[in-house]
Amino acid sequence: MCYYNGQKVTRDEFIRLKHLEKLVSKYQFLNRDVINGFDFGKSAVLIPTKKENGQEDVELVQMEWGFIPDPLTWPFWETREQVNVGRYPHKDHRGNFVEGLNFLNAVSEEILFKNKVYRKAAIDRRCLFLSSGFYEWRHIFPINKKTGERRKTSVKYPYRIGLKDREFFWMAGIWQQWEDAETGEVVDTAAIVTTKANQLMKQIHNTKERQPTMLSDGLAWEWIFGSLNEKRIQEIASWQIPYEELDYYTLAKDFLSSHDPLKSYYYHDLPPLEVPGGDLNTAVPAGDQQLGLF
Repeated sequence: MCYYNGQKVTRDEFIRLKHLEKLVSKYQFLNRDVINGFDFGKSAVLIPTKKENGQEDVELVQMEWGFIPDPLTWPFWETREQVNVGRYPHKDHRGNFVEGLNFLNAVSEEILFKNKVYRKAAIDRRCLFLSSGFYEWRHIFPINKKTGERRKTSVKYPYRIGLKDREFFWMAGIWQQWEDAETGEVVDTAAIVTTKANQLMKQIHNTKERQPTMLSDGLAWEWIFGSLNEKRIQEIASWQIPYEELDYYTLAKDFLSSHDPLKSYYYHDLPPLEVPGGDLNTAVPAGDQQLGLF
């Protein structure tokens, strides 16, 4: 899945690539190295709009990362209090333990199922999440030196993943406007679409073998502007970016609390990644550390 994202983009690059000069005044919200999805805060999302002459246009807005379904559908969250409780593990009114429903990610294979909360949004309200790099953890089960068997508890190694030669890229998303029945609060909420992991991501996110649906420029345009039938929506939502286009490196295990969270970190005990064509381990030794993806 994808629960940690980055949205740090230089002003010049953002304007050059997307010609959105009017958004420069909002540049301050594009300066976050790591966004923790479990904070359910604001993220930069691109939505389609139209000019007065009918020409397609785009607008970059902030939406709450964590889709909140229509209050009239399951799980029937009508108030912010219900949302705040329901997003985290809790006990229901009978005292039974209930897993939290964070709705941060929408599984592409299920996005159009009749009984899924994402279906109408996938058909009518598609958007793009901006990303300068996302974060996943690789789980390694070390050998117990005494028994010679693998330990049952894994050691987790964080990675930052992005696109080669690109400062930022787009991930498929869907969005929903939600209103609090008590206070009248209206908020736009969104989820990142995820797909099956490619050959590289299967080894990095090796517990669930998922990755965000990272789109090429052409597919990104089609995702938000195209008049898509359900077959095409499913095709784009499930698209896997070729692993050769990905760039990645390992981070320190405490990178989330570091003053420089993007600094790479080399692990001598970490087995290399492998895909067809050879070794893909690009971690660099201490003293020769890379500071970024792009």
